[in-house]
Amino acid sequence: MGLVDTVMVGRLGPAAIAATGIGTGVFSAIMIFGAGLMLGVDALVSRAAGARRPDECVRWLHQGVILALFTSPFVMIATWIAFETIDAWGLNPAIGALAKPYLEVIALSAVPLLLYAAFRRYLQGRHVVRPVLYALVSANLVNAGANAVLIYGRFGVPALGVTGSAWSTCIARLYMAAFLYAAIRREHRRQGAEHPRVRFAIDVARLRQLIRLGAPAASQITLEVGVFVLATALAARLDAVSSASHQIALNIVSTVFMVPLGLASAGAVRVGHAVGARDIRRARRAGWTTIALGACVMIILGLTLFVFPVRMLRMFTADAQVLAIGSRLLAIAAAFQLFDGTQAVTTGVLRGIGDTRTPMVMNVIGHWVLGLPVGYALCFRFGWGVMGLWIGLSIGLVFCAVALTATWIARTRGVELPPDARAPEPAEML
Repeated sequence: MGLVDTVMVGRLGPAAIAATGIGTGVFSAIMIFGAGLMLGVDALVSRAAGARRPDECVRWLHQGVILALFTSPFVMIATWIAFETIDAWGLNPAIGALAKPYLEVIALSAVPLLLYAAFRRYLQGRHVVRPVLYALVSANLVNAGANAVLIYGRFGVPALGVTGSAWSTCIARLYMAAFLYAAIRREHRRQGAEHPRVRFAIDVARLRQLIRLGAPAASQITLEVGVFVLATALAARLDAVSSASHQIALNIVSTVFMVPLGLASAGAVRVGHAVGARDIRRARRAGWTTIALGACVMIILGLTLFVFPVRMLRMFTADAQVLAIGSRLLAIAAAFQLFDGTQAVTTGVLRGIGDTRTPMVMNVIGHWVLGLPVGYALCFRFGWGVMGLWIGLSIGLVFCAVALTATWIARTRGVELPPDARAPEPAEML
């Protein structure tokens, strides 16, 4: 969706591209913690599914929905605080003036987006993934259609510019939540008498367990996204061309990143399912298969970024300066694709065995202790500009990939299985 938004505001100029990127990035950095809390849902649902406890799956869905409703107001308030303080960020004035109203509107999408996240994690944990695909593909069409109307003004609707893109995204996210809610109801009806009747109620103990597993995962992904958001804010201190080049290249790389992110979710579910079935060999095999597949795919995608940068950039702009800087940024991105994919996939498979703390720690070290300080120094102290930022971020990704792969090797030598949901024996240490 961010890719579609950036393409469709492209005709408004580099400042509009950068403002959309800033607004999307800031909201994502805030929202990602709330959505990250839902990462515990698929791990716990997949374990219950592996243990053949559909009633437990539904109970975890209920707690995920409750957590989403509880978290949404905090996300909205934090976004509006960003809206109120944006003038003090030191952004290019042309970019800041457009980003401010975008943030005010996009905050409204917090509730449907978090509900969508809970619904999605439940379906993934149950191995029902086609509705998620259909929801996302059709939501992008809804977003694109609404963008065409609201950004440029059609059918009697006034042209809202960058703010129209924010309204379009809100509409699309409401649609996604409704689509997956209908998909869950349909799945439950399909199960017929096998579907358990579970009362919807707050379960404090389950909420605590969900938060214990989800909070470190949420912190990890927030730290990772946050470092790229901060890099985008730093790029916005440069000229509009550099900032637009950064935003376009980041949109392309973020879209490519959806591949290992999807593999990470699949790996978390498959590993969690095997752990729930108390089959540690299958858990190891699922994890290594996901890591190997991710590495192969990211090598191919990295080569694609390196060979065809201009063709990708031309989807957004024809500005010669933006194309020149963007091509160099995509060359750097091509070099770190293998590491970016590996750290994403290993984070997922570690979540499958219940380890969400190690990825959080490694992200702090890799991105905030190493990557960002080096990138800042190269950009502003040594005058390398936006390329220096990207080189620093690459260093952080390399560290995370190596550290998390080593963690997976160490963790899978001795995995503590959860108690068998069908029998009261204590957990075994293998």
